[in-house]
Amino acid sequence: MTPNASSFVSFVSFASFVLSSFVPVFAQMTGAPAPGYRPAAGQPAAAVPAPLREIGFDQNIGATVPLDVPFRDEAGNTVRLGSYFGDRPVVMAFAYYECPMLCTLAINGLASALNILSLDAGRDFEVVIVSFDPRDTPAAASAKKAAYLSRYKRATAEAGWHFLTGDRESIDRIATAAGFRYAWDADTKQWAHPAGVMVLTPEGRLARYLFGIEYGPRDLRFALVEASAGKVGSRVDSLLLYCYHYDPTTGRYGIAIMRTIRLAGVATILALASFIVIMLRREGRTSHLAPRTSHVAPRTSHH
Repeated sequence: MTPNASSFVSFVSFASFVLSSFVPVFAQMTGAPAPGYRPAAGQPAAAVPAPLREIGFDQNIGATVPLDVPFRDEAGNTVRLGSYFGDRPVVMAFAYYECPMLCTLAINGLASALNILSLDAGRDFEVVIVSFDPRDTPAAASAKKAAYLSRYKRATAEAGWHFLTGDRESIDRIATAAGFRYAWDADTKQWAHPAGVMVLTPEGRLARYLFGIEYGPRDLRFALVEASAGKVGSRVDSLLLYCYHYDPTTGRYGIAIMRTIRLAGVATILALASFIVIMLRREGRTSHLAPRTSHVAPRTSHH
């Protein structure tokens, strides 16, 4: 076997191995639970405090929030919610500024994720925090903003991160549209509420929900790229989004198995085609430069 043929066979074997290796890995990631697996027993509904049974997120993906709702910004100025929409996608979260724990943890998680992103609030997207406690004041909102701007030190952060307060009517309108359900707990004298953020399109349409108090930078970036219809991010993000899809049950992005396998197959075929073309050109160049031998009859001497 010639060196070129041997190299080609080795390359094909390697490519086949790489492609085949995707299948068992993805099968493990999405396969059924192992035999004998039993989910942990949940807490009976009757044992859950009444306020906690009323809270949660209704994912109104595709719905548009009312942009004419009036709020007050950190300076006490009356603004419409739509003031922060129109040009860029928006990361929106509900929190009340006197919350002793959960709201602070959720905004801390958002700030941590934003600090990792190469995208900037105020340049690539807007951040809007809406207080759902009508007792919160612009002074409390201003103090919260100052605290988080000290952590999120981007040049455009001041203009891109907003903390709003409003009356009960405004809060109820935006909370209902976003599917944010919360309740007053008379026993603890606190608001019971879920934790999470929403990513909206520049037009105010709800695109993605991310749950919990910690948000993966990758999930947040993908959500912003999708909400902006590709105007935010890079071509690499668009390529990666072909291999990932949003799971509304978890609020995260997971690998789209069949798309990834197809992409790996296309990449393998292109690599093989490139290898063949390179080998053929190299072989043609070698044969063209090979020295030519001349067949000249030997001279005979006559004595």
